[in-house]
Amino acid sequence: MSVVDGQLSQVPDPEATDPTATAPAPAERDLADLESSLETGLTAARAEAGPEHSLGRLAATVARLRQEVREAHAAADGRALVEMAKGVLVERLHCGPAEAARQLTVLAERAGVPQLELAAEIINQASRDRLSEAARDFLEQAAMGGAEVGGPGRDTADRAVAVRLRTAESSALAASDTQSVAESLLEHALAPLGAVGVAVWAAGADGSLTLAGFAGFTPEDGARWHHVPPGVATPARRALIERGAQWFTSLAVSGLPSIGQREIPEGGRVVVPAGTGGRVLGVLEIAWPQPLDPQPPAVQRQVEALAELCAHTLETTRPSAASGLPPTAQPGVDPTLSELVDLADGLLDSALVLRPHLDVHGRLVDFRIHHTNIHFVDPAGRPRGAVTGALLLEAYPMAGGDSGLLAKIEHVHATGESFRTERMALTALVDQVPLTAAAGVSITRHGENVLLIWRVQDEAARVANLLQHAQRLGRIGGFEENLVTGQITWNSQLFTLYGLAATEAPIPLTRLPAHAHPDDADTIGRFLRALLHHRRPTSAAFRLQRPDGVARYIRVIAEPVLADDGRLVAVRGAYQDISAQHWTEVALAATRDQLAQTEQQAAERNRLALQLQRAIMPPSQGPMEVDGLRIAVRYRPAETEHLVGGDWYDVMVLPSREILLSVGDIAGHGIDAATDMVVLRNALRGLAATGAGPAQLLTWLNLVANHLTERVIATGICALYNPRTRVLRWARAGHLPPILVRGQRATSLPLVKGLLLGAVPEASYEEGRLRLEPDDLLLMYTDGLIERRDRSLEDSLHQLMSMAERTTAGLDQRLDHLLTHSDADTDDDTCLVGIQAR
Repeated sequence: MSVVDGQLSQVPDPEATDPTATAPAPAERDLADLESSLETGLTAARAEAGPEHSLGRLAATVARLRQEVREAHAAADGRALVEMAKGVLVERLHCGPAEAARQLTVLAERAGVPQLELAAEIINQASRDRLSEAARDFLEQAAMGGAEVGGPGRDTADRAVAVRLRTAESSALAASDTQSVAESLLEHALAPLGAVGVAVWAAGADGSLTLAGFAGFTPEDGARWHHVPPGVATPARRALIERGAQWFTSLAVSGLPSIGQREIPEGGRVVVPAGTGGRVLGVLEIAWPQPLDPQPPAVQRQVEALAELCAHTLETTRPSAASGLPPTAQPGVDPTLSELVDLADGLLDSALVLRPHLDVHGRLVDFRIHHTNIHFVDPAGRPRGAVTGALLLEAYPMAGGDSGLLAKIEHVHATGESFRTERMALTALVDQVPLTAAAGVSITRHGENVLLIWRVQDEAARVANLLQHAQRLGRIGGFEENLVTGQITWNSQLFTLYGLAATEAPIPLTRLPAHAHPDDADTIGRFLRALLHHRRPTSAAFRLQRPDGVARYIRVIAEPVLADDGRLVAVRGAYQDISAQHWTEVALAATRDQLAQTEQQAAERNRLALQLQRAIMPPSQGPMEVDGLRIAVRYRPAETEHLVGGDWYDVMVLPSREILLSVGDIAGHGIDAATDMVVLRNALRGLAATGAGPAQLLTWLNLVANHLTERVIATGICALYNPRTRVLRWARAGHLPPILVRGQRATSLPLVKGLLLGAVPEASYEEGRLRLEPDDLLLMYTDGLIERRDRSLEDSLHQLMSMAERTTAGLDQRLDHLLTHSDADTDDDTCLVGIQAR
């Protein structure tokens, strides 16, 4: 058999060899046995190796066993392709499996290509699917020198693109879960393109994203990104909304968070919707280790083909949303369709069951109206039979457009997110004349089908319904009293306000004084005279005495209705329960003076706290030179006066000529925190004069916080610098460690042990040492510089170190840059001390 222009022909057997003689030999070892033998071989190598050759022999043994495992994995991947190619030959040549295997071997030998590549080519010719097109386009682009992806992992000397793609496909189709699919895609198809990470997201009906599988990322990242709630902006979310591939040159530049952003923040990303027939089931996300250049169309089509593989797995491995059972394996049969038809027939509103209509390339172009329920009312007045079975755009051509009904249905079908609106314009053509009706619309997806429900609105009924809800929410009761016939009309809310049953007779206005508090008789009398005698609209507020003994504060508003001759024929108006407003006004009046006094006291207290804090800690301090150190300080109090904090810093030359450097933060705000800050800062100054080390100073300061104050809780750093030895000794009490900027790299000093000041009466502290080199920069700061409510301290610390690495003109400019670009949002004081060695 030969492959010529895509046609297969049988090859005669000149030697009449036994078909069984071409069976694969030697027998392949099981992968589990190979991996087990690796551990056994390591143990044996350690036992056999002598002292002088142990390392070399052990390394050679490890390399040999690992090579065997890799070869076994490759053979297992290749066997699936070979078996698929054999199946194609069996169908084309009408022969048995043994003859097909022999023909495949002979063809490979005559063509001078590996049997695996020939198998992939046979499958491509037989399938003519997206993978075949992607492989052909990629190879054509590579032949022209334009398929480079920009990554060191590109496999130019490995198997052909067709082999890699078909291997990834066979592994995906055979996988039992999406995790295996992600690993296979990365290993076989994407790693040769330079990719280092793959994530497969499953789209939820509520717009959420669930991490169905990933490879190349850490398990911690996988656990952290297991579920993305609706509305969170991520690259995968953008692909889901846009329903198209999104290419990002750099994840950091895009500003969107995603899995693996801490390990490869500057790398490129591509996110592609994974769906079939216009229905998006999830998103395929691929990560590169470096910024991604614009890719040729061949690579883009290859990525889209891989996304389609992910869609197949997402569709077959997760339960159907409607029935909870896996989708049927029979093509074109939807187990939810009959149930959806029954559901539509049970609705009292117009309902249409829509099925997706695909073109010859499998793309969604329209929806077929599969069923209309028995209560269906067409806006154009057509019967059900004229609509059922037609395409949606045929029945309603005006439904097209970017924001029309069809666009809403496509979005629901693609994403599974339901759509509802109280008012949408439905337009139908009657003899080429557009007829528009307003309707409430609901669109939901059920399996592959869509249920469209609408209720054509009657304007008068809609306004009456809105008025009824407004009266109920506003506790308003309306009335009309005919003075000619004596007929009185109340709505249901007015009976509720009066505390009467709906079957009782309404109360006329002339009997209103009998149901009001006696002290309000004059108010009601003026109201009735203005309304009935002077015949002008008026209002009044009074206390209504209900039969159940409850008194309610009511405002009544009424207007006269006059006949053509000027006679008063009727009165209409409304009652409103204003009890809540009245008691609110009473409570406000009772507390107004007390509130004013409290605000005055609070303002005075905060003013004193600010004066105390700023007297000791000025907002900024000029740089100073001390024994080979250049020291600059930036202090920024809280932005609002009522959030006065207890941050402090101190720089002092001790009698021993060592330099004391300290930063601290008192828990809490206000004048108490400011006074506690003064106590600890001055105590540390006095203790430092003893010549003790930083750890001992913090031990004593902890005793001060526990016994000489009212249990102050604080964090702090104490450091002593010796100008002669250039050694900095430091200790911490629950505080963030300093940052050392040496050259162009910023690192955080080791986290030595040390409890918060005031946490326990007896505490011990570790001491760290650091020798400062010329031009070293040491940053000591409080958490007000980096703390955010929506981000961990670890992430904020990484961002601070990144900013600190940027070269600026001098120490002052560097500190100003860090303070200006700090994005902390906790409204806390900020203290920043920069120490630069000369």
